Amino acid sequence: MNRNLYQLLSAGFPKNPAAPCMILADRRAWTYGDIARASARMANLLVALGLKPGDRVAAQVEKTPEALVLYLAAIRAGLVFLPLNPAYQRHELEYFLEDARPGLFVCRPPQRALADELAACAGVPHVLELDDAGRGSLIAAAAAQPDAFKAVPRRSSDLAAILYTSGTTGRSKGAMLSHGNLAHNAKTLHGYWQFRPGDVLLHMLPIFHVHGLFVACHCALLNGSAMFFEPKFDAARALALLPQSTVFMGVPTYYVRLLQDPAFGRDTCRRMRLFISGSAPLLKETFDDFKIRSGHTILERYGMTEGGMFTSNPYAGERRGGTVGLPLPGTDLRIVSADGTAARPGVIGRIQVRGDNVFVGYWGMSEKTREEFTADGFFETGDMGSRDTEGYVTISGRSKDLVITGGLNVYPKEIEELIDAMPGVAESAVIGLPHPDFGEAVTAVVVRKKDGAGNATAQQPTESAIIAVLKAELANFKIPKRIHFVDDLPRNAMGKVQKNVLRNAFVSHGR
Repeated sequence: MNRNLYQLLSAGFPKNPAAPCMILADRRAWTYGDIARASARMANLLVALGLKPGDRVAAQVEKTPEALVLYLAAIRAGLVFLPLNPAYQRHELEYFLEDARPGLFVCRPPQRALADELAACAGVPHVLELDDAGRGSLIAAAAAQPDAFKAVPRRSSDLAAILYTSGTTGRSKGAMLSHGNLAHNAKTLHGYWQFRPGDVLLHMLPIFHVHGLFVACHCALLNGSAMFFEPKFDAARALALLPQSTVFMGVPTYYVRLLQDPAFGRDTCRRMRLFISGSAPLLKETFDDFKIRSGHTILERYGMTEGGMFTSNPYAGERRGGTVGLPLPGTDLRIVSADGTAARPGVIGRIQVRGDNVFVGYWGMSEKTREEFTADGFFETGDMGSRDTEGYVTISGRSKDLVITGGLNVYPKEIEELIDAMPGVAESAVIGLPHPDFGEAVTAVVVRKKDGAGNATAQQPTESAIIAVLKAELANFKIPKRIHFVDDLPRNAMGKVQKNVLRNAFVSHGR
C-alpha cells in the first residue's frame, strides 16, 4: 500500500472539486480541485527538474496558497520538504543549504541574488522564485506541466519533511519527519479534536513550522474543510472572520491581542466551537479572561518539532488552565526523576515520549540522535514537567535554554556566538524574560572586555551597536529586546553560567 502522506490527505478532499479549500483576504477562493491540479503541475515540474524521491526541496517564501501547493507537490512527488522562515538571513541560510543540500531552493525575488550565490556554494542545482502574491518563475515553469500526477509510492518510514530546530550547541539540527510520523499525528488530532463536516478553520499561523503547516493544514485538508487563509495574524481581521469560522488555532500572543480589543466578545465567537493554543505557555490569566469574555475554554496542547503533538486537553472533558492536558492516543509519555526512576504525581522530572509520531532522527547527526533516545525508545524532549493524579501534564520549564517568543523558538547559543565575536565583548549570555505579549522577551547580558589592569578597553560596545550587527545576521524575532551590561556573569562551581540567576536579576526588565 502507498503510504504517501498526500494519499491520506487527498482522501479527505470533498467529492465536489468546487468546494473551497483556501479563502483569501480578497474573498478569492482556491477550490480543492484547484489545489489538486496545481500540486500535480508542480509535482510534474519537480520531476522534470531531475529531482528524485528523497531529494530535498527548500522554500523560503511568504505564506501564500502557492506555498502550500509547493509543499503538497513535494510530498506527492516523494520529495522531502524543507520550510524556512522568511526572516532568516545569510548566516542562517548558508548553513541550511550546505547541510541539507536540496535539489531545489525556492526563494522570494528580492533574495534571488543571495540565493544564487549561496546555492552555487552549496551545490544546489536549481533556484526558482515565488513572490508574495503567488507569482514567479516557479509558477511560470509549472504552468505548462500536466495537471495529473500519481503520488509516488512511499513507505511510512520514508522522509516527508526536515525542519531545523537549533540546539544549545549552536548548530541547528534537522528533525526528520516521515510520512508515517505526519500521518499518525494528522489522524490523531483530526479525531481527538472532533473535526466534522462544515468546519471552517481560521488560519492565521505562518506555514514554516509544525503548528501552521502540519497541525492546522493537515487537520483542515484531512477534513475537507475551508480555511480562511490569512497571511498573518491581525486582530481586526480575526474579529471580522471569527463569526464565519468554527475552529481557530493560535499562539498565546494571538489570544492576548484579541482580549486587548474591546470589540471582542461572545457575539464574535457565536459560531466557534474550538479555540486551540500552543507553541508557547498560555498564562492562566489569559486562559481565565478568555473564558469570561468569549464563553469558550481554550484547549491548550503540547508538542514540538520532533514529533508534532504529544498531549492535549480533552475536547469533551475538562480543560485545565495551566496544564497541557493528557497524552494523546498512541503517545506514551513518562516523567523521569533525576535518578532515572518514574516521578511520582506532582513531582517535576524530565519529559520523555514515544510513539509513531516521534521523528526519525536528526539529519546527518546519527550520534546526536542516539543521545536523544533512551534504550527503550523514548525521546528526551528536554522539557521538565509533572503529572497530577489524573494524568494532566504541566510544563514547568526547559532543561535546555530555549527561549520561546511569540510562539517562535530562539536558541541562545546561536546569538551568544555572534555577540561574543564582536569587538570589545568578553562574553555574553542570552536569556528569556517574562513578557505579557510575547511570552518571553529575548534578552542579552554582556560583559565588556577589560585590559590587564582591569580597565575598560578602547572599544566599548553599546546596546544599539550590538543590535545593529545582529539585525544584519539574524531573523528579527531572535534580536534581543534589551542588552544589559554587567562586570561578570554568575557561575557555579563547575564554571557553568547560572542563567537562572540572571533571569532572577533582570526579571523586572522583561515587561
